[in-house]
Formats: sequence, structure tokens, C-alpha cells
Amino acid sequence: MSDRPFLVVQLRPEREAADDEFAAILRHGGLAEDRVRRVDLCRDPAPDPAELDLYAGVIVGGGPGCVSDPPDEKPAEEARIEAAVMALMPRIVGEDMPYLGCCYGIGVLGAHLGAPVGKGRYGEPVGASDCRLTPDGAADPLLAGLPERFAALVGHKEAVEALPPGCTHLVASDPCPFQMIRYGRNVYATQFHPEGDGDGFAVRIGVYRDRGYFPPEEAEALEARVRAVDSRWPPLILRNFVDRYG
Repeated sequence: MSDRPFLVVQLRPEREAADDEFAAILRHGGLAEDRVRRVDLCRDPAPDPAELDLYAGVIVGGGPGCVSDPPDEKPAEEARIEAAVMALMPRIVGEDMPYLGCCYGIGVLGAHLGAPVGKGRYGEPVGASDCRLTPDGAADPLLAGLPERFAALVGHKEAVEALPPGCTHLVASDPCPFQMIRYGRNVYATQFHPEGDGDGFAVRIGVYRDRGYFPPEEAEALEARVRAVDSRWPPLILRNFVDRYG
């Protein structure tokens, strides 16, 4: 086991959602707090890309921003946060460092690699997505133990619209083809939330009910639906990531 901590980078301005996401990453990853450095970009200084080798791996959480929004339409805070995450990618990708980007994190990876990321084709409403392993996914160590088909919780306005150069396609779904990809050997990203479970998504539904993901009057019904989803499998990806690189 490495004695280096994992770096968890968060992008959620809403404290309740950020704290719940962080707790889920610890819980599902089997991580104690002393094995993690938490950087909440809405409140903390950005990590230095030159210091990434201090960490066993980098986990980037989700957030309400969209990398595909035109630069002149992004609020200044969202632009600052995005720039801080994007500044990590040249070293992560260039040196094939362990990385797991969750939801927003796949947009960051796709944009860095020059793939189209947009809102026009593959956004998914809040709820469950029926995901399936590709042949490459079935052989990938981060997907060890997952069934060929599994439900994953999603809720996103934008998505990667084509497989980024140099990437391997690991998980697909009909509404959104690129649910999980890998660049090189160690750089991973998911469109779904590997840390997501019903209770955590219910928290986010309450926090983001007025952010355009769903009609606000549907919030209570959505909370009931996500709590009913069998979401046991995606967190295994997070645990496999920690076990492999920790």
C-alpha cells in the first residue's frame, strides 16, 4: 500500500452537496480522511500541478458548471474553477497519472484531449441509466466485479460526443454512449456518478432543484425514484480505483 494520499478535487459551490459528495467518496472508496487531501476549489487554493506526484491518484467530483458553455457566458467563479482543473490535465495525461473524473471530470478530460463536449445530443435527466460493459470494459481492472449490465445514477446537461483521441471505450448506454472511458492505462472518467447512491442523489435533488436539471415541482417524486434504484455497482469502480493505486 502506498503511503501517499489521494487528492480529491471538488467543484460544487453548494456546501451541503460538496460535503455529501466528499463523504460518499470516502465511504465508497474505503478511504479514511487521513488518506485524502481535500481541495474544494470554491473555498481552497488550487492544487499545484507540479506537486501531483505527492498523491496516489486524483479524483475529480461533479459540479453544476459545463465546460461546453461559451467562455463569455460562464460566471467568473465557474471559469476560475474550470481553469484550475484544466491546469492539472497536461501533467495527468502527459504522465499517465492515476485519475478518476466523475461526471464533470469526463468533460474536463474530453475537452483537454480535443473531443467535442456539448449539450446537443447526450444529456440525461436525473435518474438511472442502464449501462453496459464494452468488451474492453469487461477486461478492465477498474470494472472487475461489475455485471455486464448495471444501473448508474446520472444527471447532466452536457456529455462527450465522440470518443476522445487515444481513449478506450469501457461503458456505454443508449441515451449517452460514452459513460466511461480510459486514456492510456491510468486516466479514467465516467459520465455517471460512481460515488452516487440514492440518498446522496436525493440531497443533490434538493440542492439543485432550481438549476434546470428538472422541473422543481418534480423534486419529491425524483427523490423517491432515485432511492429505489439498485445503485450498488458503480461505487465498486471507486473502490477498485483506490485499491489499485493506493
